[in-house]
Amino acid sequence: MRPYTHILFDLDGTLIDSAPAILASFRDAFARAGISPVRSIDDSIIGPPLTETLQLLAGSTDAALIAQLAEHFKASYDTEGYKATSAYPGITELLAGLKGAGLHLSIATNKRIHPTRLILEHLGWAGFFDHVYALDLFTPRLPHKAAMIERLMHDQQIPASQAVYIGDRPEDGHSADANALPFIAACWGYGSISEEEREAGWAVCRSAEEMLKKLQEMR
Repeated sequence: MRPYTHILFDLDGTLIDSAPAILASFRDAFARAGISPVRSIDDSIIGPPLTETLQLLAGSTDAALIAQLAEHFKASYDTEGYKATSAYPGITELLAGLKGAGLHLSIATNKRIHPTRLILEHLGWAGFFDHVYALDLFTPRLPHKAAMIERLMHDQQIPASQAVYIGDRPEDGHSADANALPFIAACWGYGSISEEEREAGWAVCRSAEEMLKKLQEMR
């Protein structure tokens, strides 16, 4: 069995339940702008980057409108909204167990880097992670998650043979595949991958405890 010394995590829907906070701030953003979204603001919109989600909700790619909505969202989420974020059951113990075993943990998330860091500090997790990457960590912004994982592995000289990516959405699995990384689906969050979406070779865990056991067995 391959030894994984570098564990790369998605964030939303994998380690944290950020849906209540995110959805409240999206609703607040549209209310402040005085417009109605063209689709329901519910768990199904969680996961993609902010700009893409706002375009989906607004039914528009108008740059001025999306910029206005983004500023309203950030004003809500980056001040108090993010504090409503909670860890999924067993996640703190999972991270502590992996870190205590001498493994190197990183985050590669579609979430913006500023609230990501705020949330890690809020949950007391900042010390668990060697590296935290987001699409907007760089200028120009990275185009997608696969490119972000590639950049993380290149920058930190992480061999693909020693790493695994963990996420909750098909995009996460495909991004892992694009970088020749094994993928483990975290099927306890709102983005849980269905049987129809699951690709051959993707492993599945249904609890943090199961995930910790699987990763320990892989050492």
